[in-house]
Amino acid sequence: MNIRKSILIRVYLAFGLMVFGALLVFGKLLHLQYVDGGEWRAMVDSLTIRERVIEAARGNIYSNDGSLLATSVPEYELRFDAMSIPAEANDVFNSKVDSLAYRLSAYFRDKSARQYLVLLKNARAKRARYMLIKRNVSHQDLKVVKTFPLLHTFREGKKRYSTSLVTVRENKRILPFTNLAARTIGYKNTKGDTVLVGLEGAYGSYIDGKSGSQLMQRIAGGVWVPVNREVEVAPVDGSDIISTLDVNIQDMAQRALEKQLIASDADNGCVILMEVETGEVRAIANFTRDSEGVFREKYNYAIAQGADPGSTFKLASYLALLDDKLVDTSTTVDIGNGTYKVPSHTIKDSHAPKKSVVTVKEAFEESSNVGVAKLVNTHYGSSPAKYTSKLHHFGLGQPLGLQIPGEVKPWVKTPDSRTWSKLSLVQMAYGYELRLTPLQMLAFYNAVANNGRMVAPLFVKEIRHLGNTVERFEARVINEHIASKEAIEKVQKMLEGVMIEGTGKRLSSPLYTSAGKTGTAQMNDGARGYGARRYQSSFAGYFPAQNPKYSMIVVIRNPRKGYYGGAIAGPVFKELADMVYANDLSLHGTLASRKVNMAGGKTPLTLNGSKEASTAVYQALGFNPSSWNTVAQSADSSGKGVPFVEVQVKEGLVPNVMGMGLSDAIFTMENAGFKTKVSGRGKVINQSLVAGTKLKVGTPIILALN
Repeated sequence: MNIRKSILIRVYLAFGLMVFGALLVFGKLLHLQYVDGGEWRAMVDSLTIRERVIEAARGNIYSNDGSLLATSVPEYELRFDAMSIPAEANDVFNSKVDSLAYRLSAYFRDKSARQYLVLLKNARAKRARYMLIKRNVSHQDLKVVKTFPLLHTFREGKKRYSTSLVTVRENKRILPFTNLAARTIGYKNTKGDTVLVGLEGAYGSYIDGKSGSQLMQRIAGGVWVPVNREVEVAPVDGSDIISTLDVNIQDMAQRALEKQLIASDADNGCVILMEVETGEVRAIANFTRDSEGVFREKYNYAIAQGADPGSTFKLASYLALLDDKLVDTSTTVDIGNGTYKVPSHTIKDSHAPKKSVVTVKEAFEESSNVGVAKLVNTHYGSSPAKYTSKLHHFGLGQPLGLQIPGEVKPWVKTPDSRTWSKLSLVQMAYGYELRLTPLQMLAFYNAVANNGRMVAPLFVKEIRHLGNTVERFEARVINEHIASKEAIEKVQKMLEGVMIEGTGKRLSSPLYTSAGKTGTAQMNDGARGYGARRYQSSFAGYFPAQNPKYSMIVVIRNPRKGYYGGAIAGPVFKELADMVYANDLSLHGTLASRKVNMAGGKTPLTLNGSKEASTAVYQALGFNPSSWNTVAQSADSSGKGVPFVEVQVKEGLVPNVMGMGLSDAIFTMENAGFKTKVSGRGKVINQSLVAGTKLKVGTPIILALN
């Protein structure tokens, strides 16, 4: 084969390969365009277009009295669209950008006007459509910023220009009362593992609302900007929660608890106050000492701290004995010198008894460990299951089923329990070898106050959306009758006796009756057991003792300056009960029951003065104001008539101010045009000018008071 032919073959072969390669490329292009095109286009869109979730404004949480406990406040990110004004309208942009830079600098005070001007002009030069101006801007600030040049829609000549402001809204959760019931209000943490705490977590499905969405487009520099200025799917705001908490009572509870924690040098503590009939929790405070020595709301001990309740549990033991008719309040028990030997253990009372033989009522009032242990061991020793089943019947072995998460399951052991021993029965009798939270213990005391009707504690009473009720929560009855009426009445009297003759008598008030029980328990310190001598002090009870309205429990753990329940937890109970009584007028009874006029049946006369003011006061008190003439002509058979003399004031005519108080007398004289001088205090008994005399305006008059 000659050289020419050989070269041609090689050329043809190379050309054929090139054509074949071109055909392959063309085929691949067709395949990409028509076969895989949809998939690749979707991938491109996913890289340049995405959907941004627009959070809904979370619903508010209100207190029982209508105060705002938690709310969502909008915060904004401000962006600048430098090309909202077309490129051909540069003169319009330049005529206003200096003013915008000056206004931004003067308002935010974070950059100079020159710096803002450079920033805005550079954005224009780079044709930026999403330049950041400011983060974390409040709604009030946004309203002001929208008045700045270029940041609102405006008209220049006949042409209308849209705003250059782009806002991105975010919601910030705030507690207006800061740490008031902060742990009970709670939070919802969705970063990482979802954490649900308190009302925020429990009712998140209502509070959260429904998120909206907005399409975002990726532009040069990897910046995402909204495709449209308006969101595609608007968010639906969350529903509001109406809690049972009372802001004023909550504040009182926190102050009383914190003061006592500091005074007793304790590690932590809690206090809960609830309404007896409804179970509505009016206050729940939890404080923990932090590393700086400051007490803060960090853990909800009230619902999540299970521990040996100690002597407050004796109420359950005595109720079991009385309900089973094994003892009566007058039954006697020999407590000897305050010690009781059982296998491998000796039970001791905290103080030597005044006498060796006491009644059941006296043993309870003095909180005798020996007395209750001996009675329980004597009557249930041969059948401990009867005692433990009674405790479970009271509802002490089951969770309360709270509306907020975190409740620890109670532990009331039975003879079938793995840890049951010969000591278990007598130890349980006075509050050991058990695990109950403060709220579970309070629910039991509340049932006694409620004549045996146990209700679940209530934290939320209503859910509303846009002002309309979505759901309402009523008292949930756990046990209609935890014990017989007779047994309940007997333990009620025993609880009152504690406050009159027993360990709680220093906590009683002369203004109202109360019932309760002190408690002191040695704390289990894990592997060290009870050897560390750390104590839990508590007090549980209710008030008023007759027709109770509120029940309360106070628990203080590891106090270093004393440890008896009456001395450590009791003062919190008394202080809070006193403050609640002073503020809740419904506890004071009616005017008739208060007997405000002990001297006789007649209503005292009002002082002369303003008819309108006196009328308003007497109507508010339930009396019917009347004139002297009316009273003189016909007696008011109801005894509620109030004689009253209206004083007529005329300029230059000396009024009669006899019998008036100082402020009314001066007011009347000055309005008549006379200069008043005063001597003495009390009510007016003499005036230097005769009433009814017409004198020159400005004439001085002397009033004598006594």
